Amino acid sequence: MTSLSILSTTAPLRVATRPQTYLFLAVRTYSGVAATTLNSSCLAKQRPSPLTYTSKRLISSTPKPQIKEFFPPPENPAVKDVASAWSHPIYTDAQMQSVRIAHREATDWSDWVALGTVRFFRWGMDLVTGYKHPQPGQEISKFKMTEQKWLTRFIFLESVAGVPGMVGGMLRHLRSLRRMKRDNGWIETLLEEAFNERMHLLTFLKLAEPGWFMRLMVLGAQGVFFNGFFLSYLISPRICHRFVGYLEEEAVLTYTRAIKELEDGHLPEWNELKAPEIAVNYWKMPENQRTMRDLLLYIRADEAKHREVNHTLSNLDQAVDPNPYQTEYQDPTKDHPTKGIDNLKATGWDRKDIF
Repeated sequence: MTSLSILSTTAPLRVATRPQTYLFLAVRTYSGVAATTLNSSCLAKQRPSPLTYTSKRLISSTPKPQIKEFFPPPENPAVKDVASAWSHPIYTDAQMQSVRIAHREATDWSDWVALGTVRFFRWGMDLVTGYKHPQPGQEISKFKMTEQKWLTRFIFLESVAGVPGMVGGMLRHLRSLRRMKRDNGWIETLLEEAFNERMHLLTFLKLAEPGWFMRLMVLGAQGVFFNGFFLSYLISPRICHRFVGYLEEEAVLTYTRAIKELEDGHLPEWNELKAPEIAVNYWKMPENQRTMRDLLLYIRADEAKHREVNHTLSNLDQAVDPNPYQTEYQDPTKDHPTKGIDNLKATGWDRKDIF
């Protein structure tokens, strides 16, 4: 898609020290990186403009850009574009504003296993990404999350969040092949969820590029999480979907806090930041809804939907029930789960209310 391959027009300066009194100046351009060497006295007279978030180098510690371009134009001259398998549903502003923090109470030991695991992972992720948030009555200055810290957390979160849907879809696909029976629509929804989480990651990578340490953390986390979730899904798909439901509850909480800090003026560099073009095309964002705040609202709405979907799938008979999000019902007038967020149920749909 040619429109998605255009780099940002803003070219922030990146300065790295060199021996003696000289500085190496790298400027990102459309064609690559232009470099020159300047005496430090020149920079004393004219300082570079403040860093903006249209660069992908914000949190990078790598000597040069490692991430090229997402969805570049096809190199084959006979190919004009490559279409995606999934089209994202259109959210209205009212629907996104209606998303709320919610929690499904644990009712049995399997729910407690899922919830306890999520809380442990939350603690680890907070530690790795430097996330802190003040409790009611505490000063926000002691727990200040900068734009850089938020992007670090988002990238780490989304790089892991795309694993469960892919693992679940893969295992159900193989199960369908082994048993030579239909899967009744589960595979499509799980793979679409994984695709959606990956789009979140690709969007944030348009704003910041992770350095070698973050890459190692993502590699380690994905290796451990993929294998752990793979084995767990073989043992109990129900617990795994409940786990993801609780995990998405935490994601909604995180994005809600980020939106609140942005609205309260604690993230000033995001006030005028526009959403990357990859996000505009994927979410079909209207002309007047393309700010960083709007982007976070769209992503939070997606996480809220994943929260509903996984709690719902956990409530179903894993081997028998069809996927309610891919089902055509006999009575269309009855309220049923849909792909949209107009009838969002944060705790999931109960089996008796669907069939």
